[in-house]
Amino acid sequence: MEINKYLDSTYLKTPEQSGLSEKETLETVLSLVDEAIANNIFAVMIRPDYVKQVKEYISDKTADVKVGTVIGFHEGTNSTEAKLGEARKAIDDGADELDFVINYEAYKKGQFDLVEDEVVQCTRFCLDHNKVAKWIIEIAALTDAQVAEITTLIAKWITENFPGKEDQVFVKSSTGFYVTEGGKPNGATFEGIKIMLDHAGKLPVKAAGGVRSPDDAEKMISLGVKRIGTSSALALLKNSGSSAGY
Repeated sequence: MEINKYLDSTYLKTPEQSGLSEKETLETVLSLVDEAIANNIFAVMIRPDYVKQVKEYISDKTADVKVGTVIGFHEGTNSTEAKLGEARKAIDDGADELDFVINYEAYKKGQFDLVEDEVVQCTRFCLDHNKVAKWIIEIAALTDAQVAEITTLIAKWITENFPGKEDQVFVKSSTGFYVTEGGKPNGATFEGIKIMLDHAGKLPVKAAGGVRSPDDAEKMISLGVKRIGTSSALALLKNSGSSAGY
């Protein structure tokens, strides 16, 4: 199984979060890109600040690694207008894929119209620019029933508004930044991913966070996920294990 073709090699820490300088952070990001190129990893997932430089870096190397970035990260409570503004800048800078954090707090309050509006507007913007959209639902913040319901709703909204383009719109499990209590996982679990797959309809599913071994990756792929987000792509591919959180 070519696990590398499913991987989004991910680095989303800000300099403040990592304790690195801006220069060191960029060096870390470019090192991630070099690893992705060398190992035929499908995509790199990075902060919007680095998209333009990374896209140019990949182009200079005539490599075929996709560039993904995050929108509304990581709380997802930004307005639709703010998310659209971030998306516009990311696309102008060359992003191929945009991973939006859905406003799951609004969803939990029953504000379905607000959530539907952001999903439809932001997805339309991506599809109009021939980009892939992914919707991060943050499963660690939701109950199993809520995971099922919000996945069902996203699938319904996408199919109703963009029939035939469902393969360009993912449902994604996690940001990797949600703080849980009691040692609960904050990323993808097999149970959570099964729920998402059972309710995603025609939409592909991305498992993000918590996939740290080839066995885990192959099991996720066998379940039906189409992409895996990980901050330990190289360690995963080399079967060396990882203690990274994402």
